[in-house]
Amino acid sequence: MKPLIQILGLGMSKMGFVAYKSLFCWFLLTSSLFILSWLSVLRSTGYSHSVAFSIMPNSRLLRFSESSNLDESMGKRANWDNNLGKCGANEPMLRVFMYDLPSEFHFDLLGWKGVGENDVWPDIRVKVPDYPGGLNLQHSIEYWLTLDLLSSEFAENSIGRSAVRVHNSSEADVVFVPFFSSLCYNRFSKLRPGQNRSTNVVLQEKLVKFLTAQDEWKRSGGKDHIIVAHHPNSLLEARMKLWPAIFILSDFGRYPPTIANVEKDVIAPYRHVTESYVDDSSGFDTRPTLLYFQGAIYRKDGGIIRQELYYMLKNESDVHFTFGTYQKDGARQTSNGMRSSKFCLNIAGDTPSSNRLFDAIASHCVPVIISDEIELPNEDVLDYSEFCVFVSTTDALKQGFLLNLTRNIGKEEWTRMWKRLREIKHMYEYEYPSKENDAVQMIWQAVSRKVSGIRWRIHRNRRFSRTSAYRGRAVSSGSVPRNFG
Repeated sequence: MKPLIQILGLGMSKMGFVAYKSLFCWFLLTSSLFILSWLSVLRSTGYSHSVAFSIMPNSRLLRFSESSNLDESMGKRANWDNNLGKCGANEPMLRVFMYDLPSEFHFDLLGWKGVGENDVWPDIRVKVPDYPGGLNLQHSIEYWLTLDLLSSEFAENSIGRSAVRVHNSSEADVVFVPFFSSLCYNRFSKLRPGQNRSTNVVLQEKLVKFLTAQDEWKRSGGKDHIIVAHHPNSLLEARMKLWPAIFILSDFGRYPPTIANVEKDVIAPYRHVTESYVDDSSGFDTRPTLLYFQGAIYRKDGGIIRQELYYMLKNESDVHFTFGTYQKDGARQTSNGMRSSKFCLNIAGDTPSSNRLFDAIASHCVPVIISDEIELPNEDVLDYSEFCVFVSTTDALKQGFLLNLTRNIGKEEWTRMWKRLREIKHMYEYEYPSKENDAVQMIWQAVSRKVSGIRWRIHRNRRFSRTSAYRGRAVSSGSVPRNFG
């Protein structure tokens, strides 16, 4: 009997194992079918896409086409560059509320006077006030942006537009401050007879007082405001008080990182002083000069490198490295020199940037950038290494390094960069009326890419607004001594 019982026990254990194994397999099968069916439902409904974007204000700024392939689209460089920022004539990318600041802040600085006592803006359909020439032009960015917003109200100027003016600030993505700060610094920073303070200082004080009193500023703390301060010395008195705003700058050379930085602000190209090279039929073999530089040689701060490079390169037969200015015939000489050169040196001066880079782009002369702290316009959508050569300051000062590097760039590689310069040069042109993807529209597109970050900062600051208000009422009720602080 004992062996029989053992046999029966062994048989029962095998049957239990088989049953357990069958049950486990059934569980795996049903779980797999449930997961697959659930994924199929999610994919067919597309629910996650609609939720992610429909809850966002002005969600068209963030939406990709549902049928697009992101990896494929990012890989098509040519299509991206050709269609950069297109938004359709009837669907502007960015809605901008512009303050009707008194004309003393903008067109009065150009000598314009309105017909009526309360006229704020010129009728640009009749006459556009002229901007002074020479080096004033290189920092004229606020002029072009203001003109673009004024012209956006005319139906015939809607094609290729990236921004449009709205008159209700609650409908706007950003708020534009039309203060011609660079022009104000260039022409009105010196004391005039009878003045105790310059016009430049007085207008900055008035601007701070005006902005901080506006409901639009109070709503966001200024975070959605756009202020142009392209000249490195413009807005010196006001920048420390208006720093929450987005600054449009030439570089960060004279700003502490807490006041201006690449995360918050926008770098805009200089308006080039040399003429654009139209119908350029030149080539590698028809540009005899290897390296070209003409400008101020003895500079302070990071610009000390200029004089060191001058002594290293001045005697090279295929290098043009001389002192020069844009005054008198200087702009024409520079233009001719750049057009006959393969490479144009862009060396740090008193600040990391200069308009020389954009003169080189306009002349289709491949820029050689020697400026370790430089920030470049639209670098989040443009790969500058395709049409520029970057050299660190340390390497540039090594004997023979710069010459060996440029002399070893052959005809094929240089021609590829030259062709790329011709493809993207329109992105550095300031024009009125503005054109699709020119410098003005590229600035608006750069601002639009900041909008989600602006909203994020504003929303975070509102987290404790209710409790802060309650605390304020509690303090005013007498819980703190009257002579406190």
